[in-house]
Amino acid sequence: MKKETNLLDFMQSHYFKRDNFSTLQEMLYFVSEKYKNQTAFVLKDTLGYLNNITYYNFVRDVESIGISLINYGFKNKKIAIVGKNSYKWAVTYLAACIVGIVVPIDKELQSDDIINFLNISESSVILGDNKNLKSIYSNLEKIDHEISFINFDLKSNNESFYGFDAFRSAGLYHLDNDQNPFRNINIEPDDMHFLLFTSGTTGNSKGVCLSHKNICSNIFSIGSIVKVDTSTSILSILPIHHTYECTLGFLLVISSGGKIAYCDGLKHLAENFIEYRPNIILSVPLLLEKLNEKILKQLKSSLPARYFKKDKHIIDNLPFFIRPLVKSKIKKSFGGSLKKLIVGASAIDPELVKSLNKFGFKVLSGYGLTECSPLVAGNNDWFQSAEAVGLPIPDVKFIIDSPNKEGIGEILVKGPNVMLGYYKNEKANLESFKNGYFKTGDLGKIDDNGWLYVTGRYKSVIITKNGKNVYPEELEDILHKNDYIEEVLVTGNYNEKKKDTEVTALIVPNMNNIKQLVKKPTKEDIAKIINNVIKSINEKLPNFKHIKNVSIRQEEFEKTTTQKIKRYGKNLENVSNKK
Repeated sequence: MKKETNLLDFMQSHYFKRDNFSTLQEMLYFVSEKYKNQTAFVLKDTLGYLNNITYYNFVRDVESIGISLINYGFKNKKIAIVGKNSYKWAVTYLAACIVGIVVPIDKELQSDDIINFLNISESSVILGDNKNLKSIYSNLEKIDHEISFINFDLKSNNESFYGFDAFRSAGLYHLDNDQNPFRNINIEPDDMHFLLFTSGTTGNSKGVCLSHKNICSNIFSIGSIVKVDTSTSILSILPIHHTYECTLGFLLVISSGGKIAYCDGLKHLAENFIEYRPNIILSVPLLLEKLNEKILKQLKSSLPARYFKKDKHIIDNLPFFIRPLVKSKIKKSFGGSLKKLIVGASAIDPELVKSLNKFGFKVLSGYGLTECSPLVAGNNDWFQSAEAVGLPIPDVKFIIDSPNKEGIGEILVKGPNVMLGYYKNEKANLESFKNGYFKTGDLGKIDDNGWLYVTGRYKSVIITKNGKNVYPEELEDILHKNDYIEEVLVTGNYNEKKKDTEVTALIVPNMNNIKQLVKKPTKEDIAKIINNVIKSINEKLPNFKHIKNVSIRQEEFEKTTTQKIKRYGKNLENVSNKK
């Protein structure tokens, strides 16, 4: 335990000094003064030119939308937002969470799911992109209460929607005439001002209730261990309705005087790196895998084959005097300024972390949940581990409940970032807390240095009839490293004849690599290659972990907006092609 104390004591004595806020309203007016003439957002116009938005103008826009929301009768109401990452989304979010209760909704959802969330939350108004609002409006009869629509893409009002520009102008008029009820709103830090739904569809979703104190405490904790300041330039890539991107990639940056640009879409990512020259991005493992593959592909096309030895990383194979030149070239391909890659949402392969570190990028992985605003643990500017998700962030404590012989048990969390509770769901609230700790539903262990390792989901554990626990994520990690497997999902299937639960792997083959073995592979060829992979993996596993069934898929798995494979629903339909 001495090592753990040293690590945490060192962190505590080296925390970055930050301004602390009890509400985002307080934060907003602080940055409007301190960073008044500095750039808050870099936006691309319709002609492709880049324009800077200062903190002063950003705050005026937030105030203008906030004033109109009040004047149109939406104070203390639920205010929904749906749309792509954009400046208007950011402005609306801050205005809405101060005026009332903001309800961010995933833009990728079908209109029926969005409407269900509007009904559950009883949202009085929804602001968003034309594409989303039109599909909702065409099913207006399914909304069981009166609701208004404010369209981001409209300048003026029409018979169906308020235009965002007109709505903002109305508020600006009052602001310029010293009529600013927005500034005078009194926010209780512990009151609910955020309602976030935890998953895509209403069938398995819960409404998470957060307060300004929850969000602000997380901003302060993260900023104390990862330096974010006026030099920070971030390219926003991940969906902003998700707390991971919203808290770390938006609110933390704004509270620190940094600047934000928005990605034009994944296919434009390479050019966006050059245009905006970010020094930090938030990512998910899948995106970092693609970036790493891109780097390796570039190097293979420009360096002799002798430098590519499987037992060593390419950088380690290069002569020492060439390494800085190669790293510099890689860095230039990402705009020249990229230093930190913050990754979360799902487990990342430690080898990927090490590879990107070798290329000169600092990869900081973390662990969090919507219910925790979201961050619980993270790698930081002083300590990094490729295998662990991190150390506890300041003011947050986690423990392992009922650990087994391997030290694995459910992760429980306590801190000012933990939610107020689930929306209108007392049963879930009673089940989700134990002795003042939030039950995450995730399995993990803590080592002697205080590092947290997440091993899987409590509900996804496969239990065999002899009482053995099989963690799907462990097997998925092993399978995913194989060159002939693109995607994989491991689950348990009950065998009626054997009266036991068997491990089943659902696999999307990597056809590019398979075609290097067989030019025109048949279904039988693919099955043979995959089954040989399974056989070789099973030989290295204890018998109770053996993969007994395989289902080969042609289409990739359905994923969440943070690119996590969904463990239930369509992905488990029609499991066939068993070994």
